[in-house]
Amino acid sequence: MKTFGLVLIIIGIAMILVRGFSVTTEKKVVDLGPLEVNKKENKWIGWPTYAGAIIAGVGVVLVFTNQKKAG
Repeated sequence: MKTFGLVLIIIGIAMILVRGFSVTTEKKVVDLGPLEVNKKENKWIGWPTYAGAIIAGVGVVLVFTNQKKAG
């Protein structure tokens, strides 16, 4: 459980620092035999900063509750 808590802390900090990423997708607009028209779109996949803080907080709770049981 301690390892899982540490992983959550790392993921939470990364989510706070990197608020999202952009993905380029390609859509087919027109397909008329040999004529093909494609459109590239950039989509932003993001998350709120507090989501990373919550995940890191859960990780901290897991690490500290595990230490109390072990010690």
